[in-house]
Amino acid sequence: MALKETKQPIIIKRVRKPGGHHGGAWKIAFADFATAMMAFFMLLWILTSSTENQKAAIAEYFNNPSAFMGIAASPSQAQGEGTGSKPMIIDFKGAVDTGPPQPLTPEQIDELAHAQDAARLAVLKKIIEDKIKESETLSPYKDQLLIDIVTEGLRIQIVDQENRPMFDLGSAKLKEYTRAILHELAGLINQVPNRISITGHTDARPLGGILYSNWELSTDRANAARRALSEGGMQPDKVSRVVGLASTVPFDRNDPNNPINRRINIIVLTREADAAIHREAGQLTAVPSVSAH
Repeated sequence: MALKETKQPIIIKRVRKPGGHHGGAWKIAFADFATAMMAFFMLLWILTSSTENQKAAIAEYFNNPSAFMGIAASPSQAQGEGTGSKPMIIDFKGAVDTGPPQPLTPEQIDELAHAQDAARLAVLKKIIEDKIKESETLSPYKDQLLIDIVTEGLRIQIVDQENRPMFDLGSAKLKEYTRAILHELAGLINQVPNRISITGHTDARPLGGILYSNWELSTDRANAARRALSEGGMQPDKVSRVVGLASTVPFDRNDPNNPINRRINIIVLTREADAAIHREAGQLTAVPSVSAH
């Protein structure tokens, strides 16, 4: 009697895992880059603080590490290779003991800090540019988001267009899409320890009043942007300065009434620029003592 054939269905389960540019993979890449930069700066510090003899000893370790552990050299290595000493134990005869490594000078520390700032802001610029391309919130407004490196740091400009303003006309009330843009930027700004400066700009059209002019409007708009960034999760201690410049620094110098002159500038400050702001504020608020006569 023939055996009855039985067929069982084969079920294949496919699990889709989110990832790619919509996941958090870029954070890992950024962390790896930061770790590599720290290792690079440590290497620079070692090279600048070590003597020639110490560098030669380090090189010998990589050429013949067994000599540092009291192990005989491998048969393929002839006796005396490397420094010329027996391959049993490293010979430091002739090396001058210069004591502990010399500390970095203030100039060297400033150079390292400047290089670290530049590298950090360059990475943040790339992250923001990629986010603008990928994000459903930011990509429709890519023509209104201008990113560049300036002397003070990384500048993010959100500019007006004739048919797409950031605020209600003559008001500091944010459009909903402007608020969404600022919420997206808040999380990106948190990726670096640098503080920020927020500046409001208007065009040259007068508001028609004395008590409330473009000076007040530009300042109120800068503060509205600050509040939106905080709502988006930006750390509260990130803000170094909030100012309004009215129409004194137009984007389009040939046309003071061009809508592009109405803009919010967010600058992720370098360490030097942040320190300069606080030095200037301290000098302005300092009250000279008056001696009694």
